[in-house]
Amino acid sequence: MKDPHDVVKGMIRTEKGANLMPLNKYLFWVAKSSNKIEIKKAIEDIYKVKVGDVNTVTMRGKSKRVRYVVGKTPDWKKAIVTLKEGSKIDVA
Repeated sequence: MKDPHDVVKGMIRTEKGANLMPLNKYLFWVAKSSNKIEIKKAIEDIYKVKVGDVNTVTMRGKSKRVRYVVGKTPDWKKAIVTLKEGSKIDVA
């Protein structure tokens, strides 16, 4: 089994994420190779909450240019986690 901190890399704190918190939904940056079951178990282990649903989105990296060289930022995966009633993650 993977270490939970290898699956969930961190919480995403954005304006869109703040608007989802009253709906008991939280955004997380997760490993690109992880699946929904691994994400659910990792969130439950790290934050000691009950997860109801997990939705994932693979975000494509943006094109960047530095002088004459065109490059690209890496692709990454985002998870939208819905918690069950009564569960809450304390965001300080």
